[in-house]
Amino acid sequence: RPLVYAVAVIVASFLPIYVLSGPSGTLFKPMADTMVFALIGSLIVTLTLLPVLCAWFMRNGVRERRNAAFEAIKSHYTRCLDFCLARPWAITIASGLVLAASLLLIPRIGAEFMPQLDEGALWVRATMPYTISFDESAKIAPKVRAILHSFPQVTTVTSELGRPDDGTDSTGFFNVEFFVGIKPYSQWTGPYRTKPELIAAIDKKLEAFPGIQFNYTQPAEDAVDEAETGLKSALAVKVFGSDLDTLQKKGKAIKQVLEKVRGITDVTLVQELGQPSLSIRINRAAIARYGVNVDDVNSLITTAIGGDVATEVMQQEKQFDLVVRLDRKYRDNPQEIGNILVPTPGGQQVPLKEFAEIKVTNGASFIYREDNSRYIGVQFSVTGRDLAGAVEDAMKQVHDKVAMPQGYRLDWGGEYSEYTASKGQLGVILPLTLLTIFLLLFSLYGNFKFPFITVLGVLLSAPIGGIAALWITGTPFSVSSGIGFLVLFGVSVLTAVVYISYVNELRLNGFGVAEAIREAAVLRLRPIMMTALVAALGLLPAALATGVGTDTQKPFALVIVWGMLSRLLVSVFLMPALYAVVARTDDRLEV
Repeated sequence: RPLVYAVAVIVASFLPIYVLSGPSGTLFKPMADTMVFALIGSLIVTLTLLPVLCAWFMRNGVRERRNAAFEAIKSHYTRCLDFCLARPWAITIASGLVLAASLLLIPRIGAEFMPQLDEGALWVRATMPYTISFDESAKIAPKVRAILHSFPQVTTVTSELGRPDDGTDSTGFFNVEFFVGIKPYSQWTGPYRTKPELIAAIDKKLEAFPGIQFNYTQPAEDAVDEAETGLKSALAVKVFGSDLDTLQKKGKAIKQVLEKVRGITDVTLVQELGQPSLSIRINRAAIARYGVNVDDVNSLITTAIGGDVATEVMQQEKQFDLVVRLDRKYRDNPQEIGNILVPTPGGQQVPLKEFAEIKVTNGASFIYREDNSRYIGVQFSVTGRDLAGAVEDAMKQVHDKVAMPQGYRLDWGGEYSEYTASKGQLGVILPLTLLTIFLLLFSLYGNFKFPFITVLGVLLSAPIGGIAALWITGTPFSVSSGIGFLVLFGVSVLTAVVYISYVNELRLNGFGVAEAIREAAVLRLRPIMMTALVAALGLLPAALATGVGTDTQKPFALVIVWGMLSRLLVSVFLMPALYAVVARTDDRLEV
């Protein structure tokens, strides 16, 4: 009975994973499926096959060998246990103080959405001036490829210039993207041993191209970032509004603020203005003096510059429009356009410049839209600081220093929005999960006190090691480590159920309360140690791994390994103390 309920509690601890949406849900749901089905399968095998194997292999009896190491641990534990049972309230309060001390480390840990997954490759983006021609950008791309290929760590370099043929990416010839394949880190030679060192060296060599901005990311990460933000960055703040000039002005102001925030790097304003545009503004008062209509002037401009259909050309079954317009030399600059003659009703031929103001203006090259509104984006990265702390600091400074006009708003997107969404989801599902676990324990024991001390014992002991591990290793709190805490909670409940159920069994067999508490702690020390150590040592390789692809699982494993160790060291004294505090001779006892 306690085994079935303990497995049900562990399965319940995985339920929040199924509520997560986005990348975190996609990444961890397969793990949750594997764990849940493995637990159910192991329970079935334990209740069916294992008894048969025990009856088979143990039919002649079992002789327990003496384990000197465990006997020494058991001897020291018994002396410490007697000291703790004499002071159950003091032990409980001391455990609470240790937990409080570990909670003080949380502000120093920081938070992020997901650890950055090392893909073992680089994706380099070169952003050139928006008005660059195809011919000029095509000359630069091979030179950049040659520099990238000059590093011995690089295996292959390919480039993409401009937009794809299917039109799914609205970019121009100013955008060149490079895929850079790199060797396994174990084969690296020379002064550069890590990817950040290689990126810094590449960036230094690419300084030979002034006026070009280079951005470094990874192939899959770049695709995900662009899907999440609509821009070329994992993090971005978007200014929504109607007027492009105002958007550009506010975007520049936000960029200046972000560049001064600690941890914010690679700040780039997505330029929307910068495309040269010919502006012809008709002077209505001037044309009125000559009796010329606005429509007549517009038609002349359209025909002279853009062209107008004069006739049709037939080539067998094919039919084409024949468009005529002025020769290029008469329409290639504002001065020549101003000399175009406009006929008046009085028979005069007056230059267009007498009727209109003709000049080249700074027009829009791109207009980004989202949620039925224009926006401009400021892209940035976070380096050397946790994501949540850096973005929240940036939000505060932008709010204080950049005033938004009426009808304009900000949206902080990308990884930060995913982080806040996952945080909100866990904030709802976590209390529900705890309630589900508490109800399972209540149905197991038939009262409130034993489920209460079970949950309290886990909360006072398990998080200590997990929090300390994140702080010591400098790992920010993320969805990965958050799921690790949920799994840690479920496995920790198992060790508590093992102890409390055995105390109740001893009491049902005639032991007194104090005697049963002590005897159960001593006799269940070995299985509790085995449960905790197997869970910790099983994930130790994942906690220590450093290869490609280990980044997302490492926080998860760190929390469980260190948490189970702290749970073991504290709970073997705390659970007997908690039981002694709440136990009464008239308790309803269920095993």
